[in-house]
Amino acid sequence: MMVNDEPWWVYIIECQDGSLYTGITNHLLRRWQQHNSGKGAKFFRSRSPSQLAWIEYPHDKSSAAKREYAIKQLSRKEKLKLIAQ
Repeated sequence: MMVNDEPWWVYIIECQDGSLYTGITNHLLRRWQQHNSGKGAKFFRSRSPSQLAWIEYPHDKSSAAKREYAIKQLSRKEKLKLIAQ
């Protein structure tokens, strides 16, 4: 069994229409490029990413997934507050 030692990131992308997308990845640059090309998440097939608004570095995939879920439960106002910190 192979262990993946790469760091996992939680991120929020702000789109040109003002919407916010939360995700996780172990390769931030590659994932950003996928989102920009419309090949990342279905969310970006109808929206264009504007900026990487926020990132956080949990240390493993499990904690990243838990943090992503917690952020997705936040209201838009709470997400904007998190980004502003």
